Amino acid sequence: MSILSPNPTGGLIWQTAWQSRIFRRKFFIGLVGIITLLLGFPYFFQTIEQHTGPVLNDWVLNQLPPHDVSLWIFLIIWASALLLVIRARFSPAIFMLFVYGYIIVSLSRMLSINLVPLNPPVGLIPLIDPISNAFYGKTYITKDLFYSGHTSTILLIFLCLRRKWDRLLVLIGSVIVGGLLLVQHVHYTVDVLGAFVFTYPLYWVGKRLALSGWNNVEHPVDRKAPVK
Repeated sequence: MSILSPNPTGGLIWQTAWQSRIFRRKFFIGLVGIITLLLGFPYFFQTIEQHTGPVLNDWVLNQLPPHDVSLWIFLIIWASALLLVIRARFSPAIFMLFVYGYIIVSLSRMLSINLVPLNPPVGLIPLIDPISNAFYGKTYITKDLFYSGHTSTILLIFLCLRRKWDRLLVLIGSVIVGGLLLVQHVHYTVDVLGAFVFTYPLYWVGKRLALSGWNNVEHPVDRKAPVK
């Protein structure tokens, strides 16, 4: 079956991409980068929890009585992540876009959290996410504020997906997650808006790093919605 067939199998697409030496190198670099980040997260988050900063007077939060909506945030984010995994089975490009985008976004957040230390919003209700919280360490983290990691992650998933309805659903999910984070007083409004502002240009940087040099082999992305 040709790699340009309308419905090539995921294994064939990955096999074709794997024939590129540049792809293999970038794959292992990305994998090492992700593992390093995940191992370093607990130390980073425990460190920033010792920082102190102002408590912002957030007009939006002042209008929202805090409620625990952890379950909805968890379900939307991880349903989006599952969709990404399913699509990545048939697209090395989607996989690489997310890996490199996530590394760039995470490094950016680590820098911005250090440069803009904030104390948590009044009325914060701890966000229960058994998967994400596993990387925070033993203490619940409240000061990973500017900018929102949950919002930027689901936005990154939206940017990496290629199919129209996938993107629409995850984009709607991104807006809902941003709103729910405010309902729970986990973030300030500026944290959520900052995620919307910064994620796209950082995704673009990650895209350049991820796809340059091997995308001429075949852009292993949905043929009806090429990478732009």
